[in-house]
Amino acid sequence: MAETEKLLELKNLVVSYGGVEALHGLSLAVAPGELVTILGANGAGKSTTLMAISGLVRPAQGEIYFQGQRIDVLPSHEVVRLGITQAPEGRRVFGPMTVEENLRLGGFTRHGQDLGPDLERVYDLFPRLLERQGQMAGTLSGGEQQMLAIGRALMARPKLLLLDEPSLGLAPLLVKSIFETIKGINESGVTIILVEQNARAALKLADRGYVLDVGHLVLEDQAERLLNNPQVRDAYLGTR
Repeated sequence: MAETEKLLELKNLVVSYGGVEALHGLSLAVAPGELVTILGANGAGKSTTLMAISGLVRPAQGEIYFQGQRIDVLPSHEVVRLGITQAPEGRRVFGPMTVEENLRLGGFTRHGQDLGPDLERVYDLFPRLLERQGQMAGTLSGGEQQMLAIGRALMARPKLLLLDEPSLGLAPLLVKSIFETIKGINESGVTIILVEQNARAALKLADRGYVLDVGHLVLEDQAERLLNNPQVRDAYLGTR
């Protein structure tokens, strides 16, 4: 991938927790408009990768570039201002606040701007949230909270959306709906990095994939080829 084609680039990233390395020299790149998935077992470093991109953890070594600008030295709110948002694992909605208050918080970087069109877009994507707009977020179902977490991340009008385990704990029918929405968001022009336990569904959705193993990058390829890779099938897809 040429430098001019890279929206995001991680170069030799090392992230440590209490002296224990979680990422060991990770390098990857994402082009504008792509949907890229990161696969791996628990503890592989997938969520750590997203948190490093978001500025929530600081790399001990290496660099992160977004649209050619180095961002690993920036505070997380400045990363959001540049156009990167995240729907975190576990949703992490603000329970004592209403659905609409949670969504408006997602647009905190856009002071003085009219958030109305963005609220309409989120409600179009997730009609259930429109029905629940005055309801406390903590009383929503798990699926509704996942919709809210994604909607909140979209309120900042991101160029790059980071999704961490969006299907976790959801019923199969709702998982299908969430993935269809993610595909639609990507097709609208938002670049997406998807961390997902459902490797098969993620690879069917994605353009490309990276596979991590205990903080090391072990495979990268087009998603279709990873789906048919015997190593990936045995380790993550449960079939030969």
